[in-house]
Amino acid sequence: MCIRDRYLIQERKKEYDLFLGTSTGSLMVSHLALGKIEALRDLYTSVNQRSIFSNNPFIVREVDGNKIVSINHLNVLWNFIMGRKTFGESKNLRKLIKNKFSKEEFDQLKTSHKEVIVTVSNRTSNEVEYKSIKDYSYLSFCDWIWASCNYVPFMSLLYKNGCHYADGGLGCLVPINEAIKRGAKEVDVIILETEITQVNRIPAKNPFSVLMNSYAFMMDHVEKHNITIGKLSAKQNDVKLNLYYTPTVLTTNSLVFDKELMAQWWKDGLKHAKSKHDDIMN
Repeated sequence: MCIRDRYLIQERKKEYDLFLGTSTGSLMVSHLALGKIEALRDLYTSVNQRSIFSNNPFIVREVDGNKIVSINHLNVLWNFIMGRKTFGESKNLRKLIKNKFSKEEFDQLKTSHKEVIVTVSNRTSNEVEYKSIKDYSYLSFCDWIWASCNYVPFMSLLYKNGCHYADGGLGCLVPINEAIKRGAKEVDVIILETEITQVNRIPAKNPFSVLMNSYAFMMDHVEKHNITIGKLSAKQNDVKLNLYYTPTVLTTNSLVFDKELMAQWWKDGLKHAKSKHDDIMN
């Protein structure tokens, strides 16, 4: 959760040489490296479905105070008619990335000592790849950020350099081991889940929800595997590893963006971060 990063950077005054992000984390690492925490908060608490999707495959309704997600059959059918490879399109997210991360900010980071890296899944070669800001132009790096966040088949698939790229979390959700390989001696890891499983998913009502639940199941276990490997690697390489989990379950559908709810997460996260630090100090 980005509020954890805010706490570590602003409250604890920690400085980092390496910022490595996957999926949602890829949207945050550039702002964190620049120290623009308030700009990140404004961005994080202002997005909605339209900010992300140019063709939204979901219909979100509120019933008795709960968010109910169903298929937007018309939009999905339109994507199929147009010959696209996914149920929805997230081209608005690509525009948002470019609007909120300027060429000047990119140049500032590229010439600094800090390394900013995003994780992508190469669906063509079946490999996880790590894209450093040092190696690419502004527009290419924006593409990699976008690809890292694209949760296919519900969002866009990036075609670049003869390969298809998608969400880095499909292969590596918590890239602890990669940070250690790049020389990190102390790693702070922000994990967007509770430490202990606290939710049972509701029964699927249609093929779409079956697919969503299947992907969620897969990514939960990818995350656990990444953390286990990361802990072993940290022990073998004498690396200090600090894991920071969220205080509560944030959402059971990461593709639904609610401004009010996300603003509340920000407040709750800061409170939880302070309380955890106080417990450690005491």
